[in-house]
Amino acid sequence: MGVTRSREARNYFDSTQGRAAVFSLRPTFREKKDLAGILLRPKSASWDGLGPKKCLASLPTCPHGGRLRRHWMNQTMAPSGERLIDLCAIWDAGVYLPSAACNRASSGVARKRLNEAEKLSSVQEAQLKRLEVTRPRVLGSRERGQVPRMARQPPPPWVHAAFLLCLLSLGGAIEIPMDPSIQNELTQPPTITKQSVKDHIVDPRDNILIECEAKGNPAPSFHWTRNSRFFNIAKDPRVSMRRRSGTLVIDFRSGGRPEEYEGEYQCFARNKFGTALSNRIRLQVSKSPLWPKENLDPVVVQEGAPLTLQCNPPPGLPSPVIFWMSSSMEPITQDKRVSQGHNGDLYFSNVMLQDMQTDYSCNARFHFTHTIQQKNPFTLKVLTNHPYNDSSLRNHPDMYSARGVAERTPSFMYPQGTASSQMVLRGMDLLLECIASGVPTPDIAWYKKGGDLPSDKAKFENFNKALRITNVSEEDSGEYFCLASNKMGSIRHTISVRVKAAPYWLDEPKNLILAPGEDGRLVCRANGNPKPTVQWMVNGEPLQSAPPNPNREVAGDTIIFRDTQISSRAVYQCNTSNEHGYLLANAFVSVLDVPPRMLSPRNQLIRVILYNRTRLDCPFFGSPIPTLRWFKNGQGSNLDGGNYHVYENGSLEIKMIRKEDQGIYTCVATNILGKAENQVRLEVKDPTRIYRMPEDQVAKRGTTVQLECRVKHDPSLKLTVSWLKDDEPLYIGNRMKKEDDSLTIFGVAERDQGSYTCVASTELDQDLAKAYLTVLADQATPTNRLAALPKGRPDRPRDLELTDLAERSVRLTWIPGDANNSPITDYVVQFEEDQFQPGVWHDHSKYPGSVNSAVLRLSPYVNYQFRVIAINEVGSSHPSLPSERYRTSGAPPESNPGDVKGEGTRKNNMEITWTPMNATSAFGPNLRYIVKWRRRETREAWNNVTVWGSRYVVGQTPVYVPYEIRVQAENDFGKGPEPESVIGYSGEDYPRAAPTEVKVRVMNSTAISLQWNRVYSDTVQGQLREYRAYYWRESSLLKNLWVSQKRQQASFPGDRLRGMVSRLFPYSNYKLEMVVVNGRGDGPRSETKEFTTPEGVPSAPRRFRVRQPNLETINLEWDHPEHPNGIMIGYTLKYVAFNGTKVGKQIVENFSPNQTKFTVQRTDPVSRYRFTLSARTQVGSGEAVTEESPAPPNEATPTAAPDEQSIWNVTVLPNSKWANITWKHNFGPGTDFVVEYIDSNHTKKTVPVKAQAQPIQLTDLYPGMTYTLRVYSRDNEGISSTVITFMTSTAYTNNQADIATQGWFIGLMCAIALLVLILLIVCFIKRSRGGKYPVREKKDVPLGPEDPKEEDGSFDYSDEDNKPLQGSQTSLDGTIKQQESDDSLVDYGEGGEGQFNEDGSFIGQYTVKKDKEETEGNESSEATSPVNAIYSLA
Repeated sequence: MGVTRSREARNYFDSTQGRAAVFSLRPTFREKKDLAGILLRPKSASWDGLGPKKCLASLPTCPHGGRLRRHWMNQTMAPSGERLIDLCAIWDAGVYLPSAACNRASSGVARKRLNEAEKLSSVQEAQLKRLEVTRPRVLGSRERGQVPRMARQPPPPWVHAAFLLCLLSLGGAIEIPMDPSIQNELTQPPTITKQSVKDHIVDPRDNILIECEAKGNPAPSFHWTRNSRFFNIAKDPRVSMRRRSGTLVIDFRSGGRPEEYEGEYQCFARNKFGTALSNRIRLQVSKSPLWPKENLDPVVVQEGAPLTLQCNPPPGLPSPVIFWMSSSMEPITQDKRVSQGHNGDLYFSNVMLQDMQTDYSCNARFHFTHTIQQKNPFTLKVLTNHPYNDSSLRNHPDMYSARGVAERTPSFMYPQGTASSQMVLRGMDLLLECIASGVPTPDIAWYKKGGDLPSDKAKFENFNKALRITNVSEEDSGEYFCLASNKMGSIRHTISVRVKAAPYWLDEPKNLILAPGEDGRLVCRANGNPKPTVQWMVNGEPLQSAPPNPNREVAGDTIIFRDTQISSRAVYQCNTSNEHGYLLANAFVSVLDVPPRMLSPRNQLIRVILYNRTRLDCPFFGSPIPTLRWFKNGQGSNLDGGNYHVYENGSLEIKMIRKEDQGIYTCVATNILGKAENQVRLEVKDPTRIYRMPEDQVAKRGTTVQLECRVKHDPSLKLTVSWLKDDEPLYIGNRMKKEDDSLTIFGVAERDQGSYTCVASTELDQDLAKAYLTVLADQATPTNRLAALPKGRPDRPRDLELTDLAERSVRLTWIPGDANNSPITDYVVQFEEDQFQPGVWHDHSKYPGSVNSAVLRLSPYVNYQFRVIAINEVGSSHPSLPSERYRTSGAPPESNPGDVKGEGTRKNNMEITWTPMNATSAFGPNLRYIVKWRRRETREAWNNVTVWGSRYVVGQTPVYVPYEIRVQAENDFGKGPEPESVIGYSGEDYPRAAPTEVKVRVMNSTAISLQWNRVYSDTVQGQLREYRAYYWRESSLLKNLWVSQKRQQASFPGDRLRGMVSRLFPYSNYKLEMVVVNGRGDGPRSETKEFTTPEGVPSAPRRFRVRQPNLETINLEWDHPEHPNGIMIGYTLKYVAFNGTKVGKQIVENFSPNQTKFTVQRTDPVSRYRFTLSARTQVGSGEAVTEESPAPPNEATPTAAPDEQSIWNVTVLPNSKWANITWKHNFGPGTDFVVEYIDSNHTKKTVPVKAQAQPIQLTDLYPGMTYTLRVYSRDNEGISSTVITFMTSTAYTNNQADIATQGWFIGLMCAIALLVLILLIVCFIKRSRGGKYPVREKKDVPLGPEDPKEEDGSFDYSDEDNKPLQGSQTSLDGTIKQQESDDSLVDYGEGGEGQFNEDGSFIGQYTVKKDKEETEGNESSEATSPVNAIYSLA
């Protein structure tokens, strides 16, 4: 078999001098029987400019790390077809022949080719002999017999890698077309097409269905295993198999328990070519157990405490869906405080009194049985300090303190502790949950340590308590933490997430269809965590126990087939598994030998419009895969390249149809078993064009209008002309007449005005043209209609034509498109070339909008294609269709590349770079560059090299020396002009010396000056860029103040001897080092210098807060400065009152350094205050911070009345439950208004106001609520006042005037105090007139001498210690009641009943009888009790 060398191969042969390279040839139709090509190359030459290592590194990578490079060459054989050459180079180490090793190539053929070239070396000859092997030739080979087998010797390791690479690279497979005739004709092993899921859960109320369907030719038979044992379907009357299917049906209509059939099932589909397996299907029966009965006691909890109501649902299969409801089937409202966890429990971050208003029942919904089971409800009993559930407190700004609930920091209810871990499988959803308790209810935020949350996959659920990341991958592993915070503090929980993975496919084995004698491979590559193991089976049996096959070799996750035969057909199973799951894949190996067949109808007719793109299809099939070639009119060479492109599926694309492309195209499919062909007839038709377009017209009503539309089209095509009006089909009525080239409208009316579009169409294409008709009334005068019509971008130019073709110029002509009511101002001509940047369009030139033809100046050796863009004031049109291509003749370059540079990338090289020339400056084929360089001082001979790229690296250069550089362009027509020299430098090395005599002088507290001695120029070893100072803050002179020791730098460009470093921290210890910097980097560091900065002024105090709790005081708070910059001696506060433009007197306060709070007593409740605070050291005051006291929330700045209608000066005077509203306006009398106000719960209310009804009062307000308010006109809502914000006072507010300060109250209290004083004086006088008086008891028992109140036979009724009178007791309501006594006043009389006055008062005297006959004194008989004294005054 002879070989016709391609142009590329001939170039290699012509350039050889003494060494050889061996190339093998592989047919594209996979015959792979002969070693087909030997190319020669000298030892010193490089393959495509690459050495041996670079050559291998540039080849395409295969799974085992080998690399292969392929070139196309033509080979003469019947019928002629293209073959793929695998380039293998012979280097000094020996012969590299992967293709010969792969294909068991005939060494005789190789020797025959080598004899045409020069002799190989002895080493190469010996290695070539090692490739002589023996094997039977398969049917279809052109040679018969055997080749002697030589003893094997171990080749180098890299040959092993290349050999395995080549085997793996030959694993292509044949695809069977979907044509039913071919599908039914070809034999095929079984393939599983449908099966049940791995975890198959069924409803116990239904029959069980386990699916298994497969296809194959002949049709496969089925059998099953259950728990890895043969499942005999015939012995079980309930089990049957569907006809022509392996699907099992287990029928329970006649009884039976579904649980008896639980287990692991596997389906086997078999025909005579192999056996396919289904997944192991685990059958489980759905379960929905009942909830255990239990009596739940009421849950007693203190208000504000956390609570968890556990659900503990019964374990179902699958797990039930949990939700909470009340016993009356009302859903439990969930929010940030009350929510359900992922485990089904109901969590209360803090319990409130209103939680008692319902009970709580956990419900479980089971999927398969469609049942809901309800747990006995929980009843809550909330202990509270505030027994009234006031609904108004729910919106209270501080609800918990209003209800007397103590606030507390957050703590986690789930999960427990500060850290936990979680494992998730790749591809699943990761759900992280944090539920916290606390008062107020904590907010939850999520973070990932060391990175951000994946925004495209992360979403927050359950009021931010849960973080869900969908489709988890390995990069989602790491540490996540949730932060629970309220105003009392925060706490966080860290969750360590580990991502494992069940096996997943990297390369799933695919069905392999080969021709006899072809090689192929099955790859089963999966990944997982842990790494999955791979097990191969054939026809359902382990590969180790299968009969040996000499054509099959197992290499880990790959099975390699060599020289496959009909007997090699089988179904292979790959099972890859780890602890988290498994994957099972079937892939059959089928061997077919089918001659080529055409799949499309024969002798098709394809009609296409000129200059369009078209594709001719030729679907085919065969095994081995046929080679397809196209021919035109039964002669000529294969069509591919230029205007033709052949796709892998055999379709031929013609990029731009021309007249000469018309003809009969023949596609020929060929393999070793024969050939088949089909023909397609292509007809090229002229395009349809409207050459006389309708024009815009202005017509009077009642006149006649004619719109022209003359069309040019291909006479063999049927033309249809239709009209549209306003882009809708036009109805041709009695007033209209449609002809082939015009439309006439008689008696034009107003309804005829609009756009008219002429549509000229054939079955292949169409063209459009549009005009606008304006209808005027009788008295109207015509105007410029273009000014009133809508403007648009122009339509694209069309019908581009090239004429006056010359070497450096061509004339381009085009037809303008519709201007769309805006005149075309410019045309832009663009070009595209197919050599350097195919498909990229460049601007060529620009022309005024009045021309449609231009002479274009061209560059040599460019294959031009042009298009035109029209421009008007609206914008640019779409580009026109491209013109035909025109290639100019070549010439030597007239310029050289620009931006030539020489710079070192390493210390011993110089990289020369330049900007490559584009297509319009190449002027010829094979553009290359002659690079020259030499040392600048030595004037030595020029070094030169020819480069095809845009860079070249000169090696082994001294450190940083100047070079003269020249880069000259050259093509196949000659060289460009002589270039000018450019100065470049070789690479730099690090400086060798450091600055010396470094001196530091402190300028002030934040700056220093530096001075040093320069280094010698020869120690710089490059271009001196700068001197650089590295300095860092070692410590602060203030004790216990942490400082950052981060290194900072100051640069001093150029060759300088002094500089200044600023922005230092005062009162600190610093260290400093100096270095020299060149283009390579820093040199060695100088000795370390230490210095100290003096004390400075401090920075501004931090977080200066101004709060106004009431109208009398203003509270100020601040934090110490971040940088004291010295020893703080205090703070200075300056403040001044202001009201508009009026400013009061400034007041200055000085504080100690430890004081961070101050309260200002307001002297003016109307004015605001401006505060300026600064810290001080011994040096002085530092930066000041200024804040102003807040403005009252209902303050509105009065404005002057505007000229237009508006509403201004809205004033709000609020109380706790009402507010008075007034405003100003300039509307006329009788205008109605609307007052709109919105509370902090976003509840909107409106109040209509009649004209002049001011002020109005809003009476349905809540105490302590913030409102926004505006007033707008009822007739025009757009006329509105500015929005005013105000807040109602609380029920008992500190801002209200104290009643104790009111004058009337003070006067009343003084009068009461004076009256009480008078009463006390009277009582004292009465008592001093009284004293002791004897009382004798009627009883015979004398008083005991031990009685403390007995003194000479008398009782002293004194009001000691403010005790109640004897004989009385104080009631609960504070009144004095007479105590019951056995004694009566009669007993105290001397001889008879007591006498009373008419008014009932007692007037008698009573005495106590004593043993002594004489009394010790005359005592008054009148009672002296203070109560009696008061009664007497009354």
